[in-house]
Amino acid sequence: MGNQTTTLNSQKTKTKPSQQITTHFQTLKELPILLERSQCVLHKHELLICGGYQQRACYSYHTLKNEYKFICEYPSDVQLIGHCVVKLIDNYNLITLLSFGSDYDGNKHTLVMKYVSVWSDEDENKNETNKSKQFNQFNQFNQLNQLNKSNNYNQWIPFTDNHDHPIIFGRDEKHNYEGARALIGGINNHLLFITYYLNNIS
Repeated sequence: MGNQTTTLNSQKTKTKPSQQITTHFQTLKELPILLERSQCVLHKHELLICGGYQQRACYSYHTLKNEYKFICEYPSDVQLIGHCVVKLIDNYNLITLLSFGSDYDGNKHTLVMKYVSVWSDEDENKNETNKSKQFNQFNQFNQLNQLNKSNNYNQWIPFTDNHDHPIIFGRDEKHNYEGARALIGGINNHLLFITYYLNNIS
Protein backbone atom coordinates (compact mmCIF):
# COMPACT_ATOMS: atom_id res chain seq x y z
CA MET A 1 0.00 0.00 0.00
CA GLY A 2 1.31 3.35 -0.90
CA ASN A 3 1.01 6.51 1.06
CA GLN A 4 -2.62 7.33 1.68
CA THR A 5 -3.90 10.66 2.71
CA THR A 6 -6.99 10.60 4.87
CA THR A 7 -9.10 13.69 4.78
CA LEU A 8 -11.58 14.28 7.59
CA ASN A 9 -14.55 16.33 6.64
CA SER A 10 -14.93 18.41 9.77
CA GLN A 11 -18.41 19.72 10.25
CA LYS A 12 -18.70 23.24 11.48
CA THR A 13 -20.66 23.16 14.67
CA LYS A 14 -22.79 26.14 15.46
CA THR A 15 -22.50 27.20 19.05
CA LYS A 16 -25.79 28.11 20.64
CA PRO A 17 -25.90 31.14 22.87
CA SER A 18 -25.64 30.14 26.52
CA GLN A 19 -29.01 29.36 27.97
CA GLN A 20 -29.88 30.93 31.27
CA ILE A 21 -32.01 28.99 33.67
CA THR A 22 -34.52 31.19 35.38
CA THR A 23 -35.88 30.08 38.72
CA HIS A 24 -38.66 31.61 40.72
CA PHE A 25 -36.98 30.88 44.04
CA GLN A 26 -35.28 33.43 46.20
CA THR A 27 -33.15 33.27 49.30
CA LEU A 28 -35.08 34.45 52.32
CA LYS A 29 -33.89 36.25 55.38
CA GLU A 30 -32.46 33.84 57.96
CA LEU A 31 -34.78 32.50 60.64
CA PRO A 32 -34.37 33.90 64.16
CA ILE A 33 -33.80 30.32 65.40
CA LEU A 34 -32.63 27.01 63.95
CA LEU A 35 -35.53 24.81 62.88
CA GLU A 36 -35.70 21.21 61.74
CA ARG A 37 -38.84 19.33 60.65
CA SER A 38 -40.92 22.48 61.02
CA GLN A 39 -44.51 22.67 59.83
CA CYS A 40 -45.67 25.61 57.70
CA VAL A 41 -49.07 26.96 56.66
CA LEU A 42 -49.72 29.74 54.13
CA HIS A 43 -52.14 32.55 55.05
CA LYS A 44 -52.44 35.49 52.63
CA HIS A 45 -48.93 37.07 52.55
CA GLU A 46 -47.76 35.12 55.60
CA LEU A 47 -45.95 31.84 56.00
CA LEU A 48 -46.76 30.54 59.48
CA ILE A 49 -43.89 28.45 60.85
CA CYS A 50 -45.23 26.27 63.64
CA GLY A 51 -42.42 24.85 65.74
CA GLY A 52 -39.88 22.21 64.79
CA TYR A 53 -37.90 19.31 66.18
CA GLN A 54 -37.51 20.05 69.91
CA GLN A 55 -38.35 23.71 69.19
CA ARG A 56 -41.66 25.15 70.43
CA ALA A 57 -41.45 28.69 68.99
CA CYS A 58 -43.83 29.76 66.19
CA TYR A 59 -43.18 32.63 63.76
CA SER A 60 -44.89 34.46 60.94
CA TYR A 61 -42.79 35.27 57.88
CA HIS A 62 -44.21 38.13 55.79
CA THR A 63 -43.47 37.41 52.12
CA LEU A 64 -43.66 41.08 51.04
CA LYS A 65 -41.74 42.61 53.95
CA ASN A 66 -39.15 39.81 54.20
CA GLU A 67 -39.44 39.92 57.99
CA TYR A 68 -40.27 37.50 60.82
CA LYS A 69 -42.48 38.09 63.84
CA PHE A 70 -42.86 35.86 66.87
CA ILE A 71 -46.38 34.45 67.37
CA CYS A 72 -46.24 32.16 70.41
CA GLU A 73 -44.77 28.94 71.77
CA TYR A 74 -46.26 25.50 72.14
CA PRO A 75 -47.14 24.63 75.77
CA SER A 76 -44.12 23.57 77.85
CA ASP A 77 -45.48 20.04 78.35
CA VAL A 78 -45.58 19.39 74.57
CA GLN A 79 -42.46 17.77 73.13
CA LEU A 80 -42.26 18.25 69.37
CA ILE A 81 -40.53 15.30 67.74
CA GLY A 82 -42.50 14.95 64.52
CA HIS A 83 -45.76 16.90 64.54
CA CYS A 84 -48.24 17.92 61.85
CA VAL A 85 -50.10 21.23 61.37
CA VAL A 86 -53.07 21.78 59.03
CA LYS A 87 -55.45 24.66 58.38
CA LEU A 88 -58.95 23.75 59.63
CA ILE A 89 -60.93 26.93 58.97
CA ASP A 90 -59.94 29.80 56.69
CA ASN A 91 -61.82 33.08 57.07
CA TYR A 92 -60.33 36.23 55.60
CA ASN A 93 -58.86 37.64 58.82
CA LEU A 94 -58.95 34.57 61.04
CA ILE A 95 -57.79 31.00 60.50
CA THR A 96 -57.92 28.00 62.80
CA LEU A 97 -54.91 25.68 62.86
CA LEU A 98 -54.81 22.09 64.11
CA SER A 99 -51.58 20.57 65.45
CA PHE A 100 -51.10 16.95 66.50
CA GLY A 101 -48.29 14.47 66.97
CA SER A 102 -46.49 12.24 69.43
CA ASP A 103 -43.04 11.95 70.96
CA TYR A 104 -40.67 8.99 71.36
CA ASP A 105 -42.55 7.78 74.44
CA GLY A 106 -45.94 7.84 72.72
CA ASN A 107 -47.17 10.99 74.50
CA LYS A 108 -49.57 12.73 72.15
CA HIS A 109 -50.87 16.26 71.71
CA THR A 110 -53.83 17.65 69.76
CA LEU A 111 -54.03 21.45 69.89
CA VAL A 112 -55.76 24.28 68.03
CA MET A 113 -54.86 27.91 67.44
CA LYS A 114 -57.14 30.72 66.31
CA TYR A 115 -54.68 32.87 64.39
CA VAL A 116 -55.07 36.59 63.75
CA SER A 117 -52.28 38.27 61.78
CA VAL A 118 -49.47 39.74 63.86
CA TRP A 119 -48.76 42.22 61.05
CA SER A 120 -50.27 45.64 60.43
CA ASP A 121 -51.34 46.38 56.86
CA GLU A 122 -50.43 50.07 57.17
CA ASP A 123 -47.28 49.77 55.05
CA GLU A 124 -49.05 47.88 52.27
CA ASN A 125 -51.64 50.63 51.92
CA LYS A 126 -49.27 53.60 51.55
CA ASN A 127 -50.01 54.09 47.88
CA GLU A 128 -53.77 53.77 48.14
CA THR A 129 -55.66 56.99 47.56
CA ASN A 130 -58.76 55.92 49.44
CA LYS A 131 -57.94 57.13 52.96
CA SER A 132 -61.22 55.93 54.42
CA LYS A 133 -60.35 52.40 53.31
CA GLN A 134 -56.98 52.72 55.06
CA PHE A 135 -58.68 53.97 58.21
CA ASN A 136 -61.18 51.09 58.18
CA GLN A 137 -58.46 48.48 57.66
CA PHE A 138 -56.35 49.96 60.44
CA ASN A 139 -59.34 49.94 62.81
CA GLN A 140 -60.11 46.36 61.82
CA PHE A 141 -56.52 45.36 62.61
CA ASN A 142 -56.72 47.05 66.03
CA GLN A 143 -60.00 45.29 66.78
CA LEU A 144 -58.46 41.94 65.88
CA ASN A 145 -55.51 42.71 68.16
CA GLN A 146 -57.93 43.38 71.01
CA LEU A 147 -59.65 40.05 70.27
CA ASN A 148 -56.25 38.42 70.33
CA LYS A 149 -55.59 39.65 73.86
CA SER A 150 -59.03 38.80 75.24
CA ASN A 151 -60.02 35.55 73.52
CA ASN A 152 -56.95 33.27 73.55
CA TYR A 153 -56.03 34.06 69.97
CA ASN A 154 -52.53 33.27 68.67
CA GLN A 155 -51.82 30.58 71.23
CA TRP A 156 -52.05 26.80 71.22
CA ILE A 157 -54.88 25.46 73.37
CA PRO A 158 -56.24 21.89 73.80
CA PHE A 159 -58.64 20.65 71.12
CA THR A 160 -61.90 19.88 72.96
CA ASP A 161 -65.40 18.57 72.30
CA ASN A 162 -68.65 20.43 73.06
CA HIS A 163 -68.31 19.50 76.75
CA ASP A 164 -64.73 20.83 77.02
CA HIS A 165 -63.26 17.32 77.19
CA PRO A 166 -59.88 17.13 75.42
CA ILE A 167 -59.74 15.25 72.12
CA ILE A 168 -56.37 13.61 71.51
CA PHE A 169 -55.90 11.92 68.15
CA GLY A 170 -54.68 8.32 68.30
CA ARG A 171 -54.62 8.10 72.11
CA ASP A 172 -57.00 5.15 72.43
CA GLU A 173 -55.59 3.29 69.43
CA LYS A 174 -51.99 3.91 70.59
CA HIS A 175 -51.00 5.11 67.12
CA ASN A 176 -47.48 6.41 66.59
CA TYR A 177 -47.99 9.89 65.13
CA GLU A 178 -44.31 10.81 65.12
CA GLY A 179 -43.80 12.32 61.65
CA ALA A 180 -47.49 12.00 60.72
CA ARG A 181 -48.87 14.06 57.82
CA ALA A 182 -52.47 15.10 57.21
CA LEU A 183 -54.81 16.66 54.67
CA ILE A 184 -58.29 18.17 54.97
CA GLY A 185 -60.71 17.02 52.27
CA GLY A 186 -64.28 16.13 51.38
CA ILE A 187 -67.04 18.19 49.77
CA ASN A 188 -67.43 20.33 52.90
CA ASN A 189 -63.82 19.99 54.10
CA HIS A 190 -65.13 17.74 56.86
CA LEU A 191 -62.68 14.84 56.44
CA LEU A 192 -59.20 14.60 57.93
CA PHE A 193 -56.85 12.10 56.27
CA ILE A 194 -53.79 11.11 58.33
CA THR A 195 -50.80 9.05 57.17
CA TYR A 196 -48.48 7.77 59.87
CA TYR A 197 -45.83 5.19 60.77
CA LEU A 198 -45.32 2.52 59.46
CA ASN A 199 -47.69 2.38 56.48
CA ASN A 200 -51.03 3.49 57.92
CA ILE A 201 -53.72 5.90 56.76
CA SER A 202 -56.88 6.83 58.64
